[in-house]
Amino acid sequence: MEQLVQVLGSLLILAGFVAAQRGWLRPSSRSYLVLNLVGSAILAVDALRGHQWGFLLLEGVWAVVSAVGLLSALRRRTPTITSH
Repeated sequence: MEQLVQVLGSLLILAGFVAAQRGWLRPSSRSYLVLNLVGSAILAVDALRGHQWGFLLLEGVWAVVSAVGLLSALRRRTPTITSH
């Protein structure tokens, strides 16, 4: 089961990477950032459980950077409500 979780997290990250390389997704798109955030978060949790500190650092930072990018993307696309 642990291997399945690792493969799932890796496939999510790789799907975003391949899509960006092929021009199907922009690296700043919400879809790309969600794939990276979810995949890296899965791998970070797995690394934490296995006490793999270097891998945790890599995936943890990847998840944080993806989350910050996603929040920025959501703020840019959220319409502002104005009162009349």
